[in-house]
Amino acid sequence: MRLLHTSDWHLGRAFHRVNMLGAQAEFIGHLVTTVRERGVEAVVVSGDVYDRAVPPLAAVELFDDVLHRLAGLGVPTVMISGNHDSARRLGVGAGLIGRAGIHLRTEPAACGTPVVLPDTHGDVAFYGLPYLEPALVKDEFAVGRASHEAVLAAAMDRVRADLATRARGTRSVVLAHAFVTGGEASDSERDITVGGVASVPAGVFDGVDYAALGHLHGSQVISERVRYSGSPLPYSFSEATHRKSMWLVDLDAAGSVTAERVDCPVPRPLARISGTLEDLLADPDLARHEEAWVEATLTDAVRPADPMARLAERFPHTLSLVFAPERAPDDPDVSYARRLAGRSDEQIAQDFVAHVRGAGPDAHEQAVLRDAFDAVRADDAEREVAR
Repeated sequence: MRLLHTSDWHLGRAFHRVNMLGAQAEFIGHLVTTVRERGVEAVVVSGDVYDRAVPPLAAVELFDDVLHRLAGLGVPTVMISGNHDSARRLGVGAGLIGRAGIHLRTEPAACGTPVVLPDTHGDVAFYGLPYLEPALVKDEFAVGRASHEAVLAAAMDRVRADLATRARGTRSVVLAHAFVTGGEASDSERDITVGGVASVPAGVFDGVDYAALGHLHGSQVISERVRYSGSPLPYSFSEATHRKSMWLVDLDAAGSVTAERVDCPVPRPLARISGTLEDLLADPDLARHEEAWVEATLTDAVRPADPMARLAERFPHTLSLVFAPERAPDDPDVSYARRLAGRSDEQIAQDFVAHVRGAGPDAHEQAVLRDAFDAVRADDAEREVAR
């Protein structure tokens, strides 16, 4: 069976101040063309269809368009909700939509009930594991500790239990939205850390033929059977080096996997440039970036006058301007933002304790801070579900 694995569309999201709806529509057209021209037999979408729980109408209309186009091709599609989606909203009408071959899997309790699709070699069971917020699903999976690994492992136990009841030779595909150990994050994914841990080991997916992952925005191979498709479009300058693509996966009669990357349309390349303003304006080697979306980091010791306007004369698509004068890290004039760069909320809180008290938090106090941040995240998740 030939699968097309994609994820993290984030319909409705902008890139800095640029409306990406046109680029998202172009990607949808590319996806449908790929399905039609490459003999795709099933499409899997591993979460974050939308960028937020209540998406704008234009994003909903684009989603409606792709559902109609995929259903019109007669190619089954399996989708799960991600941490940006409202599972309840995305799942509305799932039973009815399923009759058209579009299978929405948004209920954690149903993770052990697959969509079964036949091909010439037998059945392929597709198990949809929507994003599992530990605080909200720990009771459903009867786990003692609300952690990503615990709830995902419990969900996979249900998958393996169901698979064991099926005919010998049934192949299996799992869709999941999670941060798997070994994956490389970017700046555009929402933090899902719980209990100080964001990732789960890849071994949690043992026992299935292919795990189609979503959440991380870079296309990545964790193992031959565990892959991220990545987002089809960039949503932060940290993705400047990404090659945006989908996975075209062939699952043979024995469940062996071969995969090919299918590139996505590039609306405009990204470039991160750094130097003094005068150097950026004069450097001939930067000519190749003049039509790119640009993030410029200025290293001038003193902030120059009208830097954005002057940069735009050469780089008209400059979207981000960072001022980072070259100073030693312990220089008292280093900006607050630079001192916090790359640090989690929990680490910043620990730094604050050390600053006001003269010593960092002990193990018990670290646990209190961790629990407080987890409680806030859980409360935010519950509020989003209720919207």
